[in-house]
Amino acid sequence: MGFFTSTPTAYFNSFSPLNEISLPSSPFKPLKLPPYWPWQKVKIGPLSVSPMGFGTWAWGNQLLWGLNGQSEKLLGKFIREYQGQKRVQNEIVIATKFAAYPWRLTPGQFVNACKASLDRMQIEQIGIGQLHWSTANYAPLQELALWDGLVAMYEKGLVQAVGVSNYGPKQLVKIYEYLKDRGVPLCSAQVQFSLLSMGQDQLEIKNICDSLGIRLIAYSPLGLGMLTGKYTPSKLPRGPRAFLFRQILPGLEPLLSSLREIAQKRRKTVPQVAINWCICMGAIPIPGVKTIKQAEENLGALGWQLSSGELLQLENAALESPQRMIQNIFQTR
Repeated sequence: MGFFTSTPTAYFNSFSPLNEISLPSSPFKPLKLPPYWPWQKVKIGPLSVSPMGFGTWAWGNQLLWGLNGQSEKLLGKFIREYQGQKRVQNEIVIATKFAAYPWRLTPGQFVNACKASLDRMQIEQIGIGQLHWSTANYAPLQELALWDGLVAMYEKGLVQAVGVSNYGPKQLVKIYEYLKDRGVPLCSAQVQFSLLSMGQDQLEIKNICDSLGIRLIAYSPLGLGMLTGKYTPSKLPRGPRAFLFRQILPGLEPLLSSLREIAQKRRKTVPQVAINWCICMGAIPIPGVKTIKQAEENLGALGWQLSSGELLQLENAALESPQRMIQNIFQTR
């Protein structure tokens, strides 16, 4: 998800009424569900949602990747124009992030940002309102005002639950305790989490989430595409990702080889195995979706689980990689 925008995530909190999904005015055929549809749900605070959501970082302008709330407008349009049962529309859960811009200095300004998101999506209530990053490293007084903003939007009923994004272990515990004292449960912590991003901080964050009842939401579960198996050192994506891929991909062969081996054995694809790893770790992955084909492929990560031996094989292969994903610069300690 983008660093400077309230980019939303969508989840379905019930699968049973669905038999196809199609984008409004889309030339593509309706999305066909897999033969074994997963009925399980997971808890995020008061919400029961699907074990995987999808991120909308790239739904906006291709250059700016969703600035100015464009992805929120598109998601709202999708929900309004969805040609299905009204109950299904009502069961779509949206989690959106509110940026800690330097001019947002009061709780009221944060509440106004939430109201603006509601207006863009044309919905009455957001599922999870998330603070996009911590300002503890450069503006600690502002952060306290933003925490109070989360409390205010929760108490006003603008959101069903609150969460944070890019919070490191120490700050995560601090905001949990602060919100708890105010009577507001912290339901989620969204961080970069994948087989390429499971360093000491990320695992510590996960352990804290597990102990405090906070749900870990994993963004970039496919390492910006490096864990799809579609790229090689001689076949790089276009744009700024190419520089990062050039640094990391040459050392990923042990991990990619293990992903391919398990995918072949399971009759799955490499991305499905990588996403399923996140689910097995207790996280809710939110891979990006820009096409029907990508949505169909992501669905194949649901309804099954890697074995303990396969998990160990993947994690050992990941540790052989000489480099990891660069952590988000906004993530605090």
